[in-house]
Amino acid sequence: MPAVTVPTVTVPTLTARAVVADGAGGLAVETVLVEPPGRGEVLVEVRASGVCHTDLDGLRRWCTRPTVLGHEGAGVVAAVGEGVQHVAPGDHVLLTWAIACGRCVPCSEGAPTLCEVLGGERGHAHPGSTRRPDGTPLDRWFNLGTMATATVVRAEAVVPIPADVPFPSACLLGCAVMTGFGSVVNAARVRAGSTVAVLGCGGVGLNVVQAARLAGARRVVAIDVDPARAEAARRFGATDVLRPERGDTSLRGLRADLERIGGGRLLDYAFECTGVPALAVAPLACIRNGGTAVQVSGTEERVTVDMTLFEWDKTYLNPLYGQCRPSVDFPVLVDLYRRGQLLLDELVSRTYPLEAAAEAFADAAAGTTSKGVLLP
Repeated sequence: MPAVTVPTVTVPTLTARAVVADGAGGLAVETVLVEPPGRGEVLVEVRASGVCHTDLDGLRRWCTRPTVLGHEGAGVVAAVGEGVQHVAPGDHVLLTWAIACGRCVPCSEGAPTLCEVLGGERGHAHPGSTRRPDGTPLDRWFNLGTMATATVVRAEAVVPIPADVPFPSACLLGCAVMTGFGSVVNAARVRAGSTVAVLGCGGVGLNVVQAARLAGARRVVAIDVDPARAEAARRFGATDVLRPERGDTSLRGLRADLERIGGGRLLDYAFECTGVPALAVAPLACIRNGGTAVQVSGTEERVTVDMTLFEWDKTYLNPLYGQCRPSVDFPVLVDLYRRGQLLLDELVSRTYPLEAAAEAFADAAAGTTSKGVLLP
Protein backbone atom coordinates (compact mmCIF):
# COMPACT_ATOMS: atom_id res chain seq x y z
CA MET A 1 0.00 0.00 0.00
CA PRO A 2 1.56 3.36 -0.99
CA ALA A 3 2.42 5.85 1.75
CA VAL A 4 -0.14 8.53 2.38
CA THR A 5 1.16 12.01 1.66
CA VAL A 6 0.07 14.51 4.29
CA PRO A 7 -0.05 18.03 2.82
CA THR A 8 2.04 20.60 4.62
CA VAL A 9 0.65 24.02 5.30
CA THR A 10 2.79 27.11 5.67
CA VAL A 11 1.92 28.83 8.94
CA PRO A 12 3.25 32.08 10.33
CA THR A 13 5.05 32.50 13.63
CA LEU A 14 2.43 32.18 16.37
CA THR A 15 1.94 34.28 19.45
CA ALA A 16 1.27 31.97 22.40
CA ARG A 17 1.06 32.00 26.19
CA ALA A 18 3.41 29.83 28.23
CA VAL A 19 4.49 29.07 31.80
CA VAL A 20 8.15 30.06 31.91
CA ALA A 21 10.59 29.19 34.67
CA ASP A 22 13.04 32.03 35.23
CA GLY A 23 16.01 29.76 36.02
CA ALA A 24 16.09 30.85 39.66
CA GLY A 25 13.09 29.00 41.09
CA GLY A 26 10.35 31.38 39.98
CA LEU A 27 7.76 31.17 37.21
CA ALA A 28 5.51 33.51 35.26
CA VAL A 29 2.97 33.22 32.47
CA GLU A 30 4.41 35.06 29.48
CA THR A 31 3.66 35.83 25.87
CA VAL A 32 6.03 33.86 23.62
CA LEU A 33 6.56 33.32 19.91
CA VAL A 34 6.41 29.83 18.40
CA GLU A 35 7.98 29.21 15.01
CA PRO A 36 6.24 27.05 12.37
CA PRO A 37 7.25 23.38 12.23
CA GLY A 38 10.29 22.44 10.21
CA ARG A 39 11.00 19.14 8.51
CA GLY A 40 10.00 16.20 10.73
CA GLU A 41 8.24 18.45 13.22
CA VAL A 42 4.66 19.02 14.36
CA LEU A 43 2.94 22.13 15.70
CA VAL A 44 0.48 21.20 18.44
CA GLU A 45 -2.18 23.37 20.03
CA VAL A 46 -1.98 22.19 23.64
CA ARG A 47 -5.35 21.63 25.31
CA ALA A 48 -4.18 20.05 28.59
CA SER A 49 -0.91 19.73 30.48
CA GLY A 50 -0.39 17.69 33.64
CA VAL A 51 1.42 19.16 36.63
CA CYS A 52 3.98 16.54 37.58
CA HIS A 53 6.43 16.47 40.49
CA THR A 54 9.16 16.28 37.86
CA ASP A 55 8.00 19.73 36.70
CA LEU A 56 8.26 20.89 40.31
CA ASP A 57 11.79 19.51 40.55
CA GLY A 58 12.66 21.23 37.30
CA LEU A 59 11.40 24.56 38.60
CA ARG A 60 13.30 24.19 41.88
CA ARG A 61 16.56 22.63 40.73
CA TRP A 62 17.09 21.68 37.13
CA CYS A 63 15.90 24.58 34.99
CA THR A 64 18.88 26.90 35.23
CA ARG A 65 17.88 28.95 32.18
CA PRO A 66 14.50 30.41 31.13
CA THR A 67 12.43 27.34 30.25
CA VAL A 68 8.86 26.64 29.17
CA LEU A 69 7.68 24.06 31.69
CA GLY A 70 5.56 20.94 31.18
CA HIS A 71 6.08 17.46 29.76
CA GLU A 72 2.61 15.83 30.05
CA GLY A 73 0.58 17.21 27.17
CA ALA A 74 -2.33 16.51 24.84
CA GLY A 75 -3.89 18.62 22.14
CA VAL A 76 -4.68 19.05 18.47
CA VAL A 77 -2.26 19.07 15.52
CA ALA A 78 -2.25 22.55 14.00
CA ALA A 79 0.34 21.96 11.27
CA VAL A 80 2.98 19.46 10.21
CA GLY A 81 6.38 19.93 8.65
CA GLU A 82 7.75 18.22 5.57
CA GLY A 83 8.07 14.44 5.84
CA VAL A 84 5.52 13.94 8.64
CA GLN A 85 3.22 11.07 7.66
CA HIS A 86 1.48 9.68 10.73
CA VAL A 87 -0.57 12.70 11.81
CA ALA A 88 -2.37 15.53 10.05
CA PRO A 89 -3.89 18.87 11.08
CA GLY A 90 -6.96 18.32 13.24
CA ASP A 91 -5.76 15.03 14.75
CA HIS A 92 -5.97 14.60 18.52
CA VAL A 93 -2.61 13.62 19.99
CA LEU A 94 -0.69 13.12 23.20
CA LEU A 95 2.99 13.96 23.59
CA THR A 96 5.67 11.62 24.85
CA TRP A 97 9.17 12.64 25.89
CA ALA A 98 10.76 9.25 25.13
CA ILE A 99 11.52 9.31 21.42
CA ALA A 100 13.59 6.74 19.57
CA CYS A 101 15.38 6.27 16.28
CA GLY A 102 14.25 2.66 15.88
CA ARG A 103 17.65 1.59 14.53
CA CYS A 104 20.27 1.61 17.33
CA VAL A 105 21.05 -1.44 19.47
CA PRO A 106 18.62 -0.65 22.35
CA CYS A 107 15.83 0.17 19.88
CA SER A 108 16.43 -3.05 17.94
CA GLU A 109 16.29 -4.97 21.24
CA GLY A 110 12.91 -3.49 22.15
CA ALA A 111 14.17 -0.83 24.57
CA PRO A 112 13.36 2.48 22.85
CA THR A 113 13.57 4.47 26.11
CA LEU A 114 17.32 3.76 26.02
CA CYS A 115 17.77 5.00 22.43
CA GLU A 116 21.42 5.91 21.86
CA VAL A 117 20.68 8.25 18.95
CA LEU A 118 17.74 10.39 20.03
CA GLY A 119 17.78 9.63 23.75
CA GLY A 120 19.78 12.75 24.49
CA GLU A 121 17.32 15.05 22.70
CA ARG A 122 13.94 13.87 23.92
CA GLY A 123 11.35 15.60 21.74
CA HIS A 124 13.88 18.18 20.47
CA ALA A 125 12.67 20.80 18.00
CA HIS A 126 14.95 23.07 16.03
CA PRO A 127 16.75 25.68 18.18
CA GLY A 128 14.72 28.82 18.68
CA SER A 129 11.34 27.18 18.02
CA THR A 130 10.04 29.05 21.09
CA ARG A 131 11.35 32.48 22.05
CA ARG A 132 10.45 35.66 23.82
CA PRO A 133 9.23 38.61 21.74
CA ASP A 134 12.65 40.24 22.15
CA GLY A 135 14.24 37.25 20.45
CA THR A 136 15.59 35.50 23.56
CA PRO A 137 15.39 31.73 22.92
CA LEU A 138 13.62 29.61 25.52
CA ASP A 139 14.43 26.05 26.52
CA ARG A 140 11.49 23.68 26.83
CA TRP A 141 11.21 21.17 29.66
CA PHE A 142 11.95 17.69 28.30
CA ASN A 143 12.12 19.53 24.96
CA LEU A 144 8.31 19.56 24.91
CA GLY A 145 7.20 22.59 26.92
CA THR A 146 3.56 21.53 27.20
CA MET A 147 2.53 24.30 29.61
CA ALA A 148 1.82 26.57 26.68
CA THR A 149 -0.99 27.20 24.24
CA ALA A 150 1.21 25.86 21.43
CA THR A 151 4.49 24.00 20.99
CA VAL A 152 6.59 22.53 18.18
CA VAL A 153 7.98 19.03 18.74
CA ARG A 154 9.64 16.25 16.79
CA ALA A 155 7.22 13.96 14.99
CA GLU A 156 8.50 11.03 17.09
CA ALA A 157 7.07 12.71 20.19
CA VAL A 158 3.52 12.81 18.80
CA VAL A 159 1.11 9.89 19.37
CA PRO A 160 -2.37 9.98 17.76
CA ILE A 161 -5.31 9.22 20.06
CA PRO A 162 -9.06 8.82 19.49
CA ALA A 163 -11.09 12.02 19.59
CA ASP A 164 -13.33 10.67 22.37
CA VAL A 165 -10.52 10.62 24.97
CA PRO A 166 -10.75 13.86 27.02
CA PHE A 167 -7.61 15.97 26.86
CA PRO A 168 -7.14 16.28 30.68
CA SER A 169 -7.15 12.49 30.95
CA ALA A 170 -5.11 11.91 27.81
CA CYS A 171 -2.26 14.19 28.86
CA LEU A 172 -1.60 12.05 31.94
CA LEU A 173 -0.84 9.05 29.74
CA GLY A 174 2.31 10.84 28.60
CA CYS A 175 4.15 10.42 31.91
CA ALA A 176 2.42 9.54 35.20
CA VAL A 177 0.25 6.75 33.81
CA MET A 178 2.90 5.28 31.54
CA THR A 179 5.56 5.39 34.26
CA GLY A 180 3.39 3.61 36.82
CA PHE A 181 1.70 1.16 34.47
CA GLY A 182 4.88 0.28 32.61
CA SER A 183 6.85 -0.30 35.80
CA VAL A 184 4.35 -3.02 36.71
CA VAL A 185 3.66 -4.56 33.31
CA ASN A 186 6.88 -4.03 31.34
CA ALA A 187 9.61 -3.90 33.98
CA ALA A 188 8.51 -6.04 36.95
CA ARG A 189 6.06 -8.18 34.95
CA VAL A 190 3.84 -8.69 37.97
CA ARG A 191 2.26 -12.14 37.94
CA ALA A 192 -1.39 -12.94 38.51
CA GLY A 193 -2.06 -14.11 42.06
CA SER A 194 0.94 -12.28 43.51
CA THR A 195 1.19 -9.76 46.35
CA VAL A 196 2.24 -6.15 45.78
CA ALA A 197 3.16 -3.18 47.99
CA VAL A 198 3.00 0.39 46.64
CA LEU A 199 4.92 3.03 48.61
CA GLY A 200 3.40 6.44 47.93
CA CYS A 201 -0.10 7.02 46.54
CA GLY A 202 0.32 10.13 44.44
CA GLY A 203 -0.21 10.32 40.69
CA VAL A 204 2.37 7.66 39.78
CA GLY A 205 1.60 5.41 42.75
CA LEU A 206 -2.10 5.25 41.91
CA ASN A 207 -1.17 4.00 38.44
CA VAL A 208 1.06 1.33 39.94
CA VAL A 209 -1.92 0.29 42.06
CA GLN A 210 -4.30 0.01 39.14
CA ALA A 211 -1.74 -1.69 36.94
CA ALA A 212 -1.21 -4.31 39.66
CA ARG A 213 -4.98 -4.81 39.77
CA LEU A 214 -5.11 -5.22 36.01
CA ALA A 215 -2.19 -7.68 36.17
CA GLY A 216 -4.26 -9.86 38.51
CA ALA A 217 -2.41 -9.31 41.78
CA ARG A 218 -4.15 -11.02 44.70
CA ARG A 219 -3.32 -8.35 47.29
CA VAL A 220 -2.30 -4.75 46.56
CA VAL A 221 -1.12 -2.85 49.64
CA ALA A 222 -1.21 0.96 49.50
CA ILE A 223 1.33 2.56 51.88
CA ASP A 224 1.33 6.29 52.56
CA VAL A 225 1.89 8.55 55.57
CA ASP A 226 -1.25 10.43 54.52
CA PRO A 227 -4.20 8.15 55.37
CA ALA A 228 -6.53 9.97 52.97
CA ARG A 229 -4.18 9.34 50.04
CA ALA A 230 -3.79 5.69 50.98
CA GLU A 231 -7.56 5.24 51.31
CA ALA A 232 -8.05 6.90 47.91
CA ALA A 233 -5.97 4.09 46.44
CA ARG A 234 -8.79 1.63 47.19
CA ARG A 235 -10.75 3.13 44.31
CA PHE A 236 -7.91 2.18 41.98
CA GLY A 237 -7.60 -1.39 43.25
CA ALA A 238 -5.81 -1.42 46.62
CA THR A 239 -7.01 -4.27 48.82
CA ASP A 240 -5.16 -3.13 51.95
CA VAL A 241 -3.98 0.19 53.37
CA LEU A 242 -1.05 0.75 55.75
CA ARG A 243 0.25 3.97 57.28
CA PRO A 244 3.93 4.03 58.27
CA GLU A 245 5.33 6.27 60.97
CA ARG A 246 6.98 9.39 59.60
CA GLY A 247 10.72 8.90 59.61
CA ASP A 248 10.52 5.11 59.40
CA THR A 249 12.55 4.93 56.19
CA SER A 250 13.27 1.22 56.76
CA LEU A 251 9.54 0.43 57.12
CA ARG A 252 10.42 -1.92 59.97
CA GLY A 253 7.22 -0.89 61.72
CA LEU A 254 5.17 -2.42 58.88
CA ARG A 255 6.93 -5.76 58.71
CA ALA A 256 4.40 -7.69 60.83
CA ASP A 257 1.46 -6.29 58.86
CA LEU A 258 3.12 -7.09 55.54
CA GLU A 259 3.86 -10.67 56.64
CA ARG A 260 0.25 -11.06 57.73
CA ILE A 261 -1.02 -9.83 54.36
CA GLY A 262 1.51 -12.04 52.58
CA GLY A 263 0.29 -15.15 54.41
CA GLY A 264 3.28 -15.51 56.71
CA ARG A 265 5.97 -13.97 54.55
CA LEU A 266 6.83 -10.64 52.98
CA LEU A 267 5.39 -9.67 49.59
CA ASP A 268 6.36 -10.66 46.06
CA TYR A 269 6.76 -7.12 44.68
CA ALA A 270 7.19 -3.61 46.09
CA PHE A 271 7.24 -0.30 44.21
CA GLU A 272 8.67 2.98 45.55
CA CYS A 273 6.66 5.96 44.21
CA THR A 274 7.29 8.63 46.85
CA GLY A 275 10.07 10.65 45.26
CA VAL A 276 11.79 10.71 48.67
CA PRO A 277 15.47 9.72 48.26
CA ALA A 278 15.63 8.24 51.77
CA LEU A 279 13.02 5.68 50.69
CA ALA A 280 14.81 4.63 47.50
CA VAL A 281 15.74 1.20 48.90
CA ALA A 282 12.70 0.82 51.19
CA PRO A 283 10.88 -1.54 48.81
CA LEU A 284 13.61 -4.11 49.47
CA ALA A 285 12.41 -4.26 53.09
CA CYS A 286 8.90 -5.19 51.90
CA ILE A 287 9.70 -8.21 49.74
CA ARG A 288 10.43 -11.86 50.40
CA ASN A 289 13.58 -13.70 49.36
CA GLY A 290 13.55 -13.85 45.58
CA GLY A 291 11.11 -10.92 45.38
CA THR A 292 11.31 -7.84 43.15
CA ALA A 293 11.72 -4.23 44.30
CA VAL A 294 11.14 -1.39 41.84
CA GLN A 295 12.34 2.19 42.30
CA VAL A 296 9.74 4.02 40.19
CA SER A 297 10.16 7.66 41.19
CA GLY A 298 13.62 8.05 39.70
CA THR A 299 15.87 9.02 42.62
CA GLU A 300 18.97 10.69 41.21
CA GLU A 301 20.83 11.33 44.43
CA ARG A 302 23.43 9.44 46.44
CA VAL A 303 21.89 7.16 49.05
CA THR A 304 23.38 4.71 51.54
CA VAL A 305 22.29 1.12 50.96
CA ASP A 306 22.16 -1.63 53.58
CA MET A 307 23.24 -4.57 51.44
CA THR A 308 21.64 -7.07 53.81
CA LEU A 309 18.32 -5.90 52.34
CA PHE A 310 19.25 -7.80 49.17
CA GLU A 311 19.39 -11.15 50.96
CA TRP A 312 18.49 -13.43 49.39
CA ASP A 313 18.18 -13.38 45.59
CA LYS A 314 16.14 -10.18 45.55
CA THR A 315 15.93 -8.15 42.35
CA TYR A 316 16.09 -4.32 42.37
CA LEU A 317 14.93 -2.47 39.25
CA ASN A 318 15.17 1.21 38.33
CA PRO A 319 13.23 1.41 35.04
CA LEU A 320 13.10 4.54 32.91
CA TYR A 321 9.58 5.73 32.04
CA GLY A 322 8.09 2.29 32.63
CA GLN A 323 10.20 0.98 29.72
CA CYS A 324 7.75 2.75 27.43
CA ARG A 325 7.25 1.46 23.90
CA PRO A 326 5.04 4.21 22.45
CA SER A 327 3.65 2.28 19.48
CA VAL A 328 2.73 -0.68 21.72
CA ASP A 329 1.86 0.76 25.12
CA PHE A 330 -0.21 3.83 24.35
CA PRO A 331 -2.78 1.99 22.20
CA VAL A 332 -3.13 -0.57 25.02
CA LEU A 333 -3.65 2.16 27.62
CA VAL A 334 -6.21 3.97 25.46
CA ASP A 335 -8.09 0.72 24.85
CA LEU A 336 -8.17 -0.09 28.57
CA TYR A 337 -9.51 3.40 29.29
CA ARG A 338 -12.21 3.20 26.64
CA ARG A 339 -13.31 -0.17 28.08
CA GLY A 340 -13.56 1.34 31.55
CA GLN A 341 -10.71 -0.73 33.02
CA LEU A 342 -8.09 2.01 33.33
CA LEU A 343 -9.13 4.99 35.46
CA LEU A 344 -7.93 8.28 34.00
CA ASP A 345 -10.69 10.81 34.66
CA GLU A 346 -10.55 9.85 38.34
CA LEU A 347 -6.84 10.77 38.52
CA VAL A 348 -7.53 14.45 37.82
CA SER A 349 -7.93 16.14 41.21
CA ARG A 350 -8.34 19.65 39.84
CA THR A 351 -8.02 21.65 36.63
CA TYR A 352 -6.59 25.18 36.38
CA PRO A 353 -6.42 27.89 33.74
CA LEU A 354 -2.90 28.55 32.49
CA GLU A 355 -2.79 31.83 34.42
CA ALA A 356 -3.18 29.88 37.69
CA ALA A 357 0.02 27.86 37.12
CA ALA A 358 1.63 29.13 40.33
CA GLU A 359 -1.35 27.87 42.34
CA ALA A 360 -1.21 24.50 40.59
CA PHE A 361 2.48 24.15 41.46
CA ALA A 362 1.82 25.14 45.06
CA ASP A 363 -0.92 22.50 45.36
CA ALA A 364 1.39 19.86 43.89
CA ALA A 365 4.14 20.81 46.35
CA ALA A 366 1.70 20.63 49.27
CA GLY A 367 0.40 17.23 48.13
CA THR A 368 -3.21 18.41 48.04
CA THR A 369 -3.71 17.08 44.51
CA SER A 370 -2.94 13.66 43.06
CA LYS A 371 -2.80 15.19 39.59
CA GLY A 372 -3.51 18.78 38.71
CA VAL A 373 -4.01 19.70 35.05
CA LEU A 374 -3.55 23.04 33.34
CA LEU A 375 -5.99 23.86 30.54
CA PRO A 376 -4.18 26.25 28.15
